[in-house]
Amino acid sequence: MIEELNIRQLAEEREESLSPHAVKSQDSWGRARPEEPCPVRTAFQHDRDRIIHCKSFRRLKHKTQVFIAPLGDHYVPRLTHTLEVAQIARTIARALNLNEDLTEAIALGHDLGHTPFGHVGEEVLNELYKPGFSHNEQSLRVVEKLEKDGQGLNLTWEVRDGILNHSKTRENIQDEDGGKPATLEGAVVKISDSVAYINHDIEDAIRAGMISEGDLPVLAIAKLGNTHSLRINTMVCDIIEHSWNIRDGKTENPAIAMSPETLEATNNLRNFLFERVYNIRSAQEESERAREIVRLLYKHFNEHEDKMPPEYSFYSAKVERRVVDYIAGMTDHYAMRMAGELSPTQPEKKSLKTPKGKTPEIQSPTLF
Repeated sequence: MIEELNIRQLAEEREESLSPHAVKSQDSWGRARPEEPCPVRTAFQHDRDRIIHCKSFRRLKHKTQVFIAPLGDHYVPRLTHTLEVAQIARTIARALNLNEDLTEAIALGHDLGHTPFGHVGEEVLNELYKPGFSHNEQSLRVVEKLEKDGQGLNLTWEVRDGILNHSKTRENIQDEDGGKPATLEGAVVKISDSVAYINHDIEDAIRAGMISEGDLPVLAIAKLGNTHSLRINTMVCDIIEHSWNIRDGKTENPAIAMSPETLEATNNLRNFLFERVYNIRSAQEESERAREIVRLLYKHFNEHEDKMPPEYSFYSAKVERRVVDYIAGMTDHYAMRMAGELSPTQPEKKSLKTPKGKTPEIQSPTLF
């Protein structure tokens, strides 16, 4: 009955009413390995489901966003961040009449390659591994190579492009130095990532006693709003309004962007977080212990490659590459437990507590 009805084809027909700038499922550049299409789901819906059901997605619930292995229940882990990005990105995509399924798939997969201990772990692996390490490139490697015992998830080109090109520079959330997505859906995820983390990181920093609402930049708050929900709503509505012509296809060179005024206020808020939260957290004792853990694991497994799970031998001929893949996939708790077993007298075994009271750019479909 499903084959006769072919629900997927009906969904693809509905996509014809999307903006001319949206990516239609039938127009996808396809997958590295051709496969029979699902009778129920479009290609991008299928990608979304593969990401949600993969092991790397499950591990995000125990990976740090900013606060390392916090004791409180309400701090944002990497999984919650990912879901918030997906929600914000879907809202924007829907309003602009873009492909919501493609947007959601990119959002759900964008941080699959993130290290334990957040950007602290990323920085250490980048220092230790000579070819360099970035979480967006690792996220692409996860979906192309590491999942399903070396087979990867065989996602569509558009989803992989969006995952690779979601990163931003510190200076400006709309800089293209971190990579320019080939699709508007990818651009929606890129800017939604900033909207999500700026706002939930403020909440976490206040919860930890690092800052108070009164510390936030006055001009930025006057423009964006004085509560979590108001700030998100202001940013999202501004992105939609400033990108509105995308909806009907009348814009010659469409772009997903904030108005100059809202962008300035958002960047000011982001810079404030770097100065008052991220940089301070990076210098604190628990972050240094996290660095020691990653260094210990990197050294140990490069010297004892046989101690890694056997499946990692399939991923690369180079030991260092396999070690990076193994460490990057660890959760915070797993990395701490492993370090404690390897060196029980070292500070790595101490719990990492929250303070009390207080990329290469893809321009054309050459990923295959």
